[in-house]
Amino acid sequence: MTGWLGETFAALEGRNFRILWAGSLLAFIAFFMSTVVQSVVAFDLTDTNRAVGFVVFAQGLAQMVLGPVGGALADRVSKRLVILSCQGVITVAFLLLAVVQAAGEMQVWLLAVGSFIIGAAFSFLGPSRTSFVVELVQTQHRGNAIALSQVALNASRIIGPLLAGALLAVDQLDAAGAFFTMTGLYVGAMVTTALLPASRPVEGSQRSIFGDIIVGLRYVNQRPRLRRLILSYVLIIMAGFPSITVLPGLVENEFNRNAGSITILLGLNALGGLSASLAVASLADSPRAHTIYVLSALLFGLGLVASGLVPTFWALGLVMFLGGAGGGGFQTLNGVVVLHRTDPAYYGRVIALTFLAFGAFGLVALPVGFLADAAGERATTAALGVVVCFVVAVFFVLERADDA
Repeated sequence: MTGWLGETFAALEGRNFRILWAGSLLAFIAFFMSTVVQSVVAFDLTDTNRAVGFVVFAQGLAQMVLGPVGGALADRVSKRLVILSCQGVITVAFLLLAVVQAAGEMQVWLLAVGSFIIGAAFSFLGPSRTSFVVELVQTQHRGNAIALSQVALNASRIIGPLLAGALLAVDQLDAAGAFFTMTGLYVGAMVTTALLPASRPVEGSQRSIFGDIIVGLRYVNQRPRLRRLILSYVLIIMAGFPSITVLPGLVENEFNRNAGSITILLGLNALGGLSASLAVASLADSPRAHTIYVLSALLFGLGLVASGLVPTFWALGLVMFLGGAGGGGFQTLNGVVVLHRTDPAYYGRVIALTFLAFGAFGLVALPVGFLADAAGERATTAALGVVVCFVVAVFFVLERADDA
C-alpha cells in the first residue's frame, strides 16, 4: 500500500508542484461550479436546452478561436505571468456575474458574454499551466504530475457540483452566492500562483506568433501517430461532452426532477472519474498506459449510450459513475501519452491543440441543444455515445495497423 501511494503521488513531493496543484484544485472547483450554475440559471430563465447550449457555445467559440494563440504564447513568454493574468480576468468575470445575478438582472446573453470571456482566458491559461507542470517537475515524474493534475480536476468535479448544489438550494444565497464563491476561489488560485517561482527564460522567437502556430501545426502533421492521437481526442470530447448541456432537461423532462438534481449525477460521474484517475496515476509512465487509454475511452462512450436508455434516475446515476470512470481514465492518460510523443519545445502548442477539444465541445453544444429539443434528451444522449464508440473503434484499428 505504501509503495502504491508513493508511486501515485510521487510528483507531489516537490514543493512547487504542490503549490501549483493546490491552485489548480481551487480553480477547477470554481470552473465546475460555473458549469452547473450557468446551466441551471440558463435553463430556469428559458426552459430550453438551446439556451444552455448557447451559453456553452460562447465559451467554446472563444477557445476555438484563441486556443492556438494561447499555445504559441506558452512557448514564448513567462508561463507564470500568463497564468496569473488569466486568473485575474476570470476572477473579474465571476464577480460581475455575481453582481448582476444578485441584482436580479441576469439574462442569457449576459451569461454567454461571461462564458465567452472565461473561455478566452482559459485559451491562454490551460496550455501555460500544463507546460509549467513540465518545468516544475523532474523528468521521471512528469507523467505522474500530468496524471495528478487530472486527479485534481476529477476531485473538483465532485466538490464543485456538490458545492454549487448546496448554494443553489439556499434561498438567501442561490446563484449569486455561488458566483461570489467562485470569485473567492479564484482569488485563492491567484495567491498560490504568486507563490511560484518565475518561469524559465524563454528564447525569443524570430517568427511572429502566427508563424509559431504554423510551425507547431506542421510539427504535428509530420508525426502521424501524434496527429491521430490529438484528432481522436478532439473528436471524442467534441461528441461526448455536449451531453452535459441536455442533462438539466433530461432529469426534468424524463425523470420529473428539478434541474438542480444534476448536481447528484455530476457528483457520481466525477466520483467515477476520480477513482479512475487515482487508479491509473501510478501507471501513467508505464507501457500499459496506451491500452488503458483506449479501453477508458470506450467505457466513456458506452456510458453515454446507457445514459439514454436507463429507466430510472438512480440507474442513470450508476451508468454516469461508470461513464465517469471511463472519461476520467481517458482524460488522465491523454496528456501523458501526448507529451511522451512531443518535443519539449512544442509542449505549449501541442497541448493547445488538445484543448481545442473543449472549444469544439462548446460549439457542438448549441446544435446538440436544438437536437435535444426536437428529438428528446434520451435519443440525443445515446446518439452521442454511439459516435464516441465509433471514433474509438476507428482509432484502435488504425493504431493496430501501424503496429503490424
